[in-house]
Amino acid sequence: MFDISHRRRVWGWFFFDWASQPYNTLLITFIFAPYMQELIGDGARAQTVWAFGIAAGGVIIALGAPVLGAMADHSGARMQWIQGFSAMYVVGAFGIWWAIPGDLNLVVVLTFFIIGMVGMEFATIFTNSMLPDLGAREEIGHISGNGWAFGYVGGLVSLVIMLLFFAEGADTGKTLIGLDPAFGLSAGAREGTRFVGPLTGFWYIAFMVPFFLWVREPKPVGGGPHAIRNALWTVLGTIRQLPRTPSMFSYLAASIFYRDALNGMYFFGGIYAAGVLGWSVVDVGIFGVLALIAGAVFAWLGGYADDRFGPKPVIVTAILVLLFVAVSITTISRGSVYGIVVAPDSMLPDIIFYGCGILIGAAGGTVQSASRSMMVRQARAGHMAESFGLYGLAGKATAFIAPALIGVATSVSGSQQIGVSPLIGLFALGLVLLFWVKPEGDPSE
Repeated sequence: MFDISHRRRVWGWFFFDWASQPYNTLLITFIFAPYMQELIGDGARAQTVWAFGIAAGGVIIALGAPVLGAMADHSGARMQWIQGFSAMYVVGAFGIWWAIPGDLNLVVVLTFFIIGMVGMEFATIFTNSMLPDLGAREEIGHISGNGWAFGYVGGLVSLVIMLLFFAEGADTGKTLIGLDPAFGLSAGAREGTRFVGPLTGFWYIAFMVPFFLWVREPKPVGGGPHAIRNALWTVLGTIRQLPRTPSMFSYLAASIFYRDALNGMYFFGGIYAAGVLGWSVVDVGIFGVLALIAGAVFAWLGGYADDRFGPKPVIVTAILVLLFVAVSITTISRGSVYGIVVAPDSMLPDIIFYGCGILIGAAGGTVQSASRSMMVRQARAGHMAESFGLYGLAGKATAFIAPALIGVATSVSGSQQIGVSPLIGLFALGLVLLFWVKPEGDPSE
């Protein structure tokens, strides 16, 4: 049995997932994205703009992720980095308030959004690298799963708060339960929906307190003026070493594609539903509630499956489910489902899309939890933060691929449905590359 101080450390680490999840839930997927579609108007144009904005953030993350991870391994100063990137998260989130109807400065708002997204992703590199220190190897799976589930619950609670008290319908000016936006916010100026940015920032500030109080790391060592140079050399050495660690190489390559495709689903699920099915911000929010409940439950269950069977079969199963969903999404529109014509007022497309949301939540939460557990098994001993930096590189440095492909496909075709079809190929590539991944990683030298 662990003593109370260790339990607090684990719970403190869980609170990063709880604190940071609303950026994904409220801003990237379920509230801000469909609101942007409302402001821009045309669904295909909104999806194209959103795609290239996300891709720009992905390029920044790509360039920084592996180097930052290596610097953390050299200096041990993970907390300082987390504090700095937390500040970016909060500043970026608060900037969403300026998405004003009739006076939208798209460049400024997207810049704030990207600042916050980059801060969140860089902070995640350092918090993920702490996972191996939280328990024995056989416990890592359920610790990771429990953390991810706890984060999903945090996202769910924040989404419910937004829907009940702040996010107003464009037509009614009322929240989901028929209230005016809280705190006297103006429905006409969409201040209730725009409050999603400040709420996300305040939420992060409040719930990172347990993390900073309870999570500890060894005293920083090394660093100094040569830290960046040393980190760059370390990263280059690790990249050169990858062909000699074929399992880790294959895993990073696989995760490039399947995690990028999953992020594409998260990034575009809300804006797709708004443009193709005509859903309001509130409709997309309800979709989000279902997805988050499924995500929390299956991330928790997936953690135990990870401990029982190992992360690889859990990841493969989840990808197969997501591949099915990717195919399904491209066949759903207001007038047809899986190629079958339906009446314009039919609820079948909505019901099927809600079902897709539940599957995305269930498989997405499971695969993300199992993926960071798998990274612990693949990482080189003594290079955990650096390895998670490369993991960030695999998932984020190429994070521009899915948005860029979707942006180009949507722009060329003028169709949101055709626009998201590249996700099918990305999931399939990731699945094929997992064939060469050894469940316990490469043998130690």
